[in-house]
Amino acid sequence: MITLYGIPNCDTVKKARAWLTSQDLAHEFYDFKKRGVPADRLALWVQSVGWEKLLNRQGTTWRKLDAPSQAGASDASGAQALMLASPSVIKRPVVEWAANGEVSVGFDAQRWSELAGKIPK
Repeated sequence: MITLYGIPNCDTVKKARAWLTSQDLAHEFYDFKKRGVPADRLALWVQSVGWEKLLNRQGTTWRKLDAPSQAGASDASGAQALMLASPSVIKRPVVEWAANGEVSVGFDAQRWSELAGKIPK
């Protein structure tokens, strides 16, 4: 099972969910807003793709943070604490491609086609 993590009103998440559906790929949607960020999964993502890739410094949430909060996210532990406290600062979507254990961040149809091709039918 593919698990897509994100926020339902995010345009990129909407595109990603529509793409998965159009490819007939079974998936579960995990809503950060309703359920929070699972700390164990966040640690796995940081290990897999790096905290720098997960932390969205381009988004509105980041720009609205005060300087001390931004400065506190200058290393892995500070960034993880911020992402747990403010899920909207995570680049979306985060996808766990269950069967092959890979994690991707953001939506890239070409890359996703490669990842989906590795999933046994």
